[in-house]
Amino acid sequence: MKLFEKTLTKQTLYSGRILDLELQEVELADGTRAPRELIRHAPAVGVVARRPDGTFVFVRQFRKAVEQVMLEIVAGICEPGEAPATTAARELREETGYTAVRLVELGSVFATPGYVDERITLFFAELTATADATQHDHDERLETVTLNRVEVERLLDTGKIQDAKTLAAWLLFTRQISPLNT
Repeated sequence: MKLFEKTLTKQTLYSGRILDLELQEVELADGTRAPRELIRHAPAVGVVARRPDGTFVFVRQFRKAVEQVMLEIVAGICEPGEAPATTAARELREETGYTAVRLVELGSVFATPGYVDERITLFFAELTATADATQHDHDERLETVTLNRVEVERLLDTGKIQDAKTLAAWLLFTRQISPLNT
């Protein structure tokens, strides 16, 4: 079986600050036609951030789409033409006040590839010992939370962390940077 869809038509239904909504008509490999509702989103980053004392810096913020407060890794959208590593370092400073002394790319993920093209590049950062003042966006309200590894693992095990990028980043971090058995 061929797994391919040929785009026949595209129509932008909405164009916003961080996303566009696109309606496509596609033709499947067997000739069947189908509609596709797609969200076009700028690339983004997420950062597992560790302080010199071994604790991790997370952020807690209200997410309107799911109507709840979420505990997440530091994250943000890449500005046009901005490299993901630059975005990661910028978001760390803005959201937490910390500076990355080492930044390692862990990989990238598509959180919802069925209808969103947002690629999230994930990083691990070793941070400075102290934080400067934060510089949140004008419409951003968040709290920084410092957790040790046992606390992070407990929150993951009990389903208290539900954010996909955070789950993926922690998995990559534990496999590539700091395996659980060491």
